Amino acid sequence: MIPARLRPRTLRAGLRFVLLVLLLLVLVGAAIVAGELNRVNDDVDALVDEISPARISAESLAAAYLDQETGVRGFVLSGENSALRPYTEGRRTAEADAADIRRLLGDRPQVAEALDAIDRAGERWRTEYADKAIAAVRSGRPGQRPNEDVGQARFDEIRQEFDDLNASLSTERVLARDRVSDEMSRLRIFGLLAAAAAVLAGFAVWFALRRLVLTPLDRLGGETRVVARGEFGRPVSVSGPAEIRRLGTDVEEMRRQLAEALAEARRAEDELRAQAEVLSLQADDLRRSNEELEQFAYVASHDLQEPLRKVASFCQMLQRRYQGQLDERADQYIEFAVDGAKRMQQLINDLLAFSRVGRFTDAMVPVDTAEVARRAADALDQTREEAGAEIEIGELPTVPGDEALLTQVFQNLIGNAIKFRAPERPARIRVSAEREGEFWHFRCEDNGIGIDPQYAERIFVIFQRLHSKDQYTGTGIGLSLCKKIVEYHGGRIWLDTDRNGAPGSVVHWTLPVEPAPVSTAAAIAAANGEV
Repeated sequence: MIPARLRPRTLRAGLRFVLLVLLLLVLVGAAIVAGELNRVNDDVDALVDEISPARISAESLAAAYLDQETGVRGFVLSGENSALRPYTEGRRTAEADAADIRRLLGDRPQVAEALDAIDRAGERWRTEYADKAIAAVRSGRPGQRPNEDVGQARFDEIRQEFDDLNASLSTERVLARDRVSDEMSRLRIFGLLAAAAAVLAGFAVWFALRRLVLTPLDRLGGETRVVARGEFGRPVSVSGPAEIRRLGTDVEEMRRQLAEALAEARRAEDELRAQAEVLSLQADDLRRSNEELEQFAYVASHDLQEPLRKVASFCQMLQRRYQGQLDERADQYIEFAVDGAKRMQQLINDLLAFSRVGRFTDAMVPVDTAEVARRAADALDQTREEAGAEIEIGELPTVPGDEALLTQVFQNLIGNAIKFRAPERPARIRVSAEREGEFWHFRCEDNGIGIDPQYAERIFVIFQRLHSKDQYTGTGIGLSLCKKIVEYHGGRIWLDTDRNGAPGSVVHWTLPVEPAPVSTAAAIAAANGEV
């Protein structure tokens, strides 16, 4: 067991420790294997590059001595100098072969001693027999030749020394082969140990991963799955390395935030449910209120119109029958009554028109606003001719909407431009439009008396008048009706307050290029008949 103070505190430290141990084992094993391989290489090199060539050179050396012995014997028998060629060549070959053996195995004591012994035996054979025999044959005194038995004995000594040399070379060869065999056996053992170490290292890595990673992750996954099944109030706890603990802390923080978000969502759901109930009650109240307003509109359009028509009719009859028969004050009273009845009828009609906006529209259809503007101008033809006004209608687009309502917008705006014309100059009215993103931007520009910028918002409020009824007729509903129609179509309307000293006024309004969704208020108004 590893002491607690030496155990790694983090996953990185644990993995680093395991990898360092494995690396150390690999380096030690590699060093051992490299050393063994070097020794095997050295022994194989010695066997192949030294011992085997030395054995070949030893055989050549033995053959060179035989050539010397054969040359001397042939010269003794024939006396021909050509017979000594094997002798001389054998001596050169022997010296070269001996030098090769000394170069290859001169550091081996047994081999060096065997070569020295062969040199001494060869020197004795040449001194005691070969040189004397050659000198005797050349001097013509055969009786001075040494005894053949002496030559044979000395050459047998050479053969004995060659047996010792071959024995030494065989011993070196066997030793080198045994070393190679032992080293290969050790390499096989090291290979088996390395395989066993690799298996043990694999088990160690698996155990470390299982202890440091898999088990804590399984525990964390189990607690996370419990939370995922709906137990958001259960805390997530985890143990293990610092990285796993940090992951567990992050998961716990996420669980806490999810629990808070869920609680907040439930509170919001409860609030929405309560608001829905309140809205339902308010919708019921609004529906009842709209039903009452619907009844009022019905009364206003039927019950109030009838007595007003009678009052206006009888007042007109009094005016026609008794005009000039009563005094001037009576005629003025009758005229006041007739005018009041007519204005009351007009006010009721305008209120009914205002209340009907959006109530009778089933769907938005493509509307050619140029054609609508022309029809609106034609409807004001008599008024235009009386005022001498000029109306210019530019290129206007086709928009989704209600044709009757949009006609009313153009008619009200053009009518207002004619009504509030300047007395000192002919009225000029221009209607134009241009596209701005997802909306068409319309303008109705005139050169009339204009509107003070401080009243830019007030003019769109119902029943708001800037002039007395004696100066200009009207009920004060026209522009508020235009505002309601434009907003019902998803646009907005406003007055241009920055004219830079130019006469007249400009009313701007926008309409969507594509059908705009009906707002909640407009939808309720359309569904319930809100006035």
